Amino acid sequence: MTYTVQVKVMPLKELLDPQGKAVMGGLQNLGLGNIQDVRVGKNITLQVEANTPDQAKTIAEEASRKLLANPVMEYFEVVIS
Repeated sequence: MTYTVQVKVMPLKELLDPQGKAVMGGLQNLGLGNIQDVRVGKNITLQVEANTPDQAKTIAEEASRKLLANPVMEYFEVVIS
């Protein structure tokens, strides 16, 4: 069976997010000063062939650890949709 898996990759909360800061500055320049913080990440959609949803999640987590996310700078969340 084929499962659609969403992988959300975000910068670690402890690290500065330069892209987020740039977007934040742009939003403030547009008069949207009520936005307090911006973090920019990636959303990756995978089509995973697996026997069960748990197996699809395990495969996506392995792909995330090995390639999709940099564990030194990012964390990831995997959701079967």
